[in-house]
Amino acid sequence: MEYTVKKLGEIAGVSTRTLRYYDEIELLKPARTNSSGYRIYGQKEVDRLQQILFYKELGVGLDEIKDILDDPTFDAAQALREHREILMSRRTQLDQLIANVEKTLRVKEGEVTMSDKEKFEGFKKRMVDENEKKYGDEVREKYGDKKVDESNARVMNMSLEDHEKVTGLEREIKGTLETAFQNGDPASDTAQKAADLHRQWISFYWGHYNKEAHAGLAQMYVDDERFKAYYDADQDGMAEFLRDAIHIYTGQKR
Repeated sequence: MEYTVKKLGEIAGVSTRTLRYYDEIELLKPARTNSSGYRIYGQKEVDRLQQILFYKELGVGLDEIKDILDDPTFDAAQALREHREILMSRRTQLDQLIANVEKTLRVKEGEVTMSDKEKFEGFKKRMVDENEKKYGDEVREKYGDKKVDESNARVMNMSLEDHEKVTGLEREIKGTLETAFQNGDPASDTAQKAADLHRQWISFYWGHYNKEAHAGLAQMYVDDERFKAYYDADQDGMAEFLRDAIHIYTGQKR
């Protein structure tokens, strides 16, 4: 079966403009161009578009999608299995959140009672799953499955008080770091306060503290583009500044 741009757009639910753009960036080239100059897509292109849309749904950027699909080792069947696992995980998250909302409504209507811990179950599970999706492979490789599983368990057992404390620490780290960054000195008292707050924050998730591991995590904030983008979202160079402050704080300055 072959399709024109218009027809493929209709069955895939994307605009013809999007398909033309995918052609321009060589993400999805048509199988051929007919005598009238129309782009024609075959089954191979349809299957590739399906993969593109799957990866887009998972939040992967177009450049990365192109690299994945153009990799000679790309396995479409394995990719579909991975898509399925991620979607199943999402469904589990949604089911938990729906159940949480439904029970909260019943509480509001006076039908049942609900503990503070129950109120946060769905949100905690989503936090763990999202962190696994974004950073799981790198963090597990660096620190091992046992430590990551223990950290996830601590999140799932988080009390309301713990939740308020750790989110408060996150806000305080950000505010203190922004103030210190304006000074430009990672050895300043304010920068070192930010590093100490960061120690308190990671200690909650780790259940212990280790200077070398803290310094290694700070380096990962710079080396891994996803972590770097998080800290540099408001100000370029913030990730490196935090890294330098933590390396001074831990005595691991290079």
